[in-house]
Amino acid sequence: MERGFRRRQVRRQPEDEVITLEGVTKSYSSGAPALNCVDLHIKQGEFVFIVGVSGSGKSTLIRLLLRELVPTEGSIYVMGYDLNRIRHSQIPKFRRKLGVVFQDFRLLPDRNVYENVAFAQRIVQTPAREIRKRVPSVLAMVGLAGKYKSKIKELSGGEKQRVAIARALVNRPEILLADEPTGNLDPANSREVMRLMEQINENGTTVVVVTHDKEMVNRMQKRVIELDQGDLISDEEMGVYHDED
Repeated sequence: MERGFRRRQVRRQPEDEVITLEGVTKSYSSGAPALNCVDLHIKQGEFVFIVGVSGSGKSTLIRLLLRELVPTEGSIYVMGYDLNRIRHSQIPKFRRKLGVVFQDFRLLPDRNVYENVAFAQRIVQTPAREIRKRVPSVLAMVGLAGKYKSKIKELSGGEKQRVAIARALVNRPEILLADEPTGNLDPANSREVMRLMEQINENGTTVVVVTHDKEMVNRMQKRVIELDQGDLISDEEMGVYHDED
C-alpha cells in the first residue's frame, strides 16, 4: 500500500522547463510563510526578473532553488532534479550545473582575476589543460581579457561583478541565478552588467535575476514575476515593476 502511494506521488518535470515549483510553501518557526503556495514554471532559455519589496520572499526562493532550504509543502524541480528527494551526496553535482552571482561579489581578495575564475574549475577537478583554455575564453566574454593578472582590490565595482559572472559561467551552467547583481553598482555599471546578462541569455543560458531595481526592470521589458509577502501576485511577459501603491 505504501509503495503504491509513493508511486502516485512521483511527478516528472516537463521537458521544456528548467525550474518548476508546484504549491510551494516555506514557513519558519514564527510569523507568516516566507512563500505561500507558489506555482512557478520557467522554461529553458528564458530571461526572468523576480521582484518585490524587502520581505516578499525573494531570498527564500533563491535559497530553495539552490537547495539550501527545503519547502514546508509542495514540490521543486530544477533541471530535472527533484529537490525534495535529492540525496545529500548529489547536491554538489546539482549545484555545479547552476551559476550564481551575488550582490556582494564573494571573490577571493588574495587572488587575481584569473585565479578567482579558475578556482571554480579546480573545485570540480577540471583538468589543468581545460582550465587554461576555458578561463581566458570566459574572461574575454565578460570584457576582462586584459585584466587577468589584476588583483581584486584594483578593480572597479563593475569589474568585480564581471569577474563574479565569469566565475559563475566558467562551468557552463544551464541556469544563471543572479541575486541583486547590481545592488552595489552605479547606474552605468548596472547597465553594463545587465547587457552582459542579456548576452549570456541570447547564447542559450536561462537567466533568473532577483532585483528591486525598478528602472532596470522597466527598461529591459523581460518576463517579470512579482512576490508580495510570500504570495506570487503577478507574472507578466514583457512586464514592468509595479509601483508599491
